[in-house]
Amino acid sequence: MRCYLARPASAGTAALPVVLVIHENRGLNPHIEDITRRLALDGFMALAPDALTPLGGYPGDEDKARAAFAKLDQTKTREDFLAAIGWLRARSDGNGKLGAVGFCYGGGIVHWLAAHLPDLHAAVPMVQLAAVDERINAAWPAYEAALKAAGVRFEVHQYPGTQHGFNNDTTPRYDEAAARLAWGRTVAFFKRQLASG
Repeated sequence: MRCYLARPASAGTAALPVVLVIHENRGLNPHIEDITRRLALDGFMALAPDALTPLGGYPGDEDKARAAFAKLDQTKTREDFLAAIGWLRARSDGNGKLGAVGFCYGGGIVHWLAAHLPDLHAAVPMVQLAAVDERINAAWPAYEAALKAAGVRFEVHQYPGTQHGFNNDTTPRYDEAAARLAWGRTVAFFKRQLASG
């Protein structure tokens, strides 16, 4: 699986908290590479795998990328994400703490990882909900009830007036104020949960 890795240049060989970045249903596009670099600038080692690797990788065209997703073997894709995590854990420059953040499709994968990896220290599937996102919001009450029943600690934030994908600054749905607030909350959450010690 092709991946994009970013670390702060100033970190040298220091052991850093690790964040897996899981893309939308378009593969490892320039926007997700930018998200990965942003995490490095905030002091994390970040890795963004490309689920489209078996089909040649991100094709450079958002519509073609979205169409390719329908051809993916999702069982194999989940195995590939687990392999990426295994590779990250084997690195000596990680501090042993692993977090994951996902957007759109990636949010679903982060939920899956949180349910299957008991040692995932922090998961942010952008449960930072867009206010105008009927499909996701319709599922939230049952999901929230399941989290509560399982005794899972969680935070949820909904951003008024936003649409699905409000964080992606390459689309017309981008909402700068909401994206900045959501990103600030995400980074603060990772800093709290993934610090050494």
